[in-house]
Amino acid sequence: MGGVPLTALNICCFPEKGLPVEDLNEILLGGLDKIREAGARLLGGHTVQDEELKYGLSVNGLVHPEKVVRNSTAKPGDCIILTKRIGTGVILSGRRKKARWVPDDLLTEAVRSMAALNRDAARVMVECGVSAATDVTGFGLGGHAGEVARGSGVGFRLFASKVPFFDGAAELVTRGATTRVTGTNLESVREILTVDPGVSESVQTLFFDPQTSGGLLISVPSERADALLAALRAAGVADSAVIGEVFRAPGARLEILP
Repeated sequence: MGGVPLTALNICCFPEKGLPVEDLNEILLGGLDKIREAGARLLGGHTVQDEELKYGLSVNGLVHPEKVVRNSTAKPGDCIILTKRIGTGVILSGRRKKARWVPDDLLTEAVRSMAALNRDAARVMVECGVSAATDVTGFGLGGHAGEVARGSGVGFRLFASKVPFFDGAAELVTRGATTRVTGTNLESVREILTVDPGVSESVQTLFFDPQTSGGLLISVPSERADALLAALRAAGVADSAVIGEVFRAPGARLEILP
């Protein structure tokens, strides 16, 4: 939304038994590394005993009230840009189900993507000036695109051939490495969704694959799209790509084309 993080609090729900203290320490160190990389400060946190391991952060920051980038202000004629590859959900699920499905190099690529902050992408986005944006997380690319389309009262047309998917992600779908919420994400936009018959079922499924620390989905005026894409790549956001367009629609629409 164009904000700058200032402070963070750890939220630690850790099991009493079953995990070495050293592993829990590494989780906290990893979080601290990212807090520092984002330019924020850790102020403390809260710890709760929980049977299922959970860790997160509560973050406070600042944004000028007249410069907030919202997820409800996309405009017809905009280009749609995505800044990270899609497929972390099936990669992690596939690795848990059968390790041989996901080789170490693919897992490393996914982890590297998830560990990359959206800081530089957000900074460039604000500098270039955009219509709207959101991050792509648990609802998947299709779910978050539908959210912006509904909020803005426009249509989103996404081209599967232009989306940067992780290599091998579609094959993992055919093997059954989808997550529990993949179908739920699809159903959340069913009434506004149209999928071209030329889009394979596995690729369609990837549009609703929940992402962990996914990239930004940006709606930008078409005349600024090339400049934004060049600036993103110059900032090291190498997987950035124009993946679609915004069009006028009664209510809201989400189209997925080959």
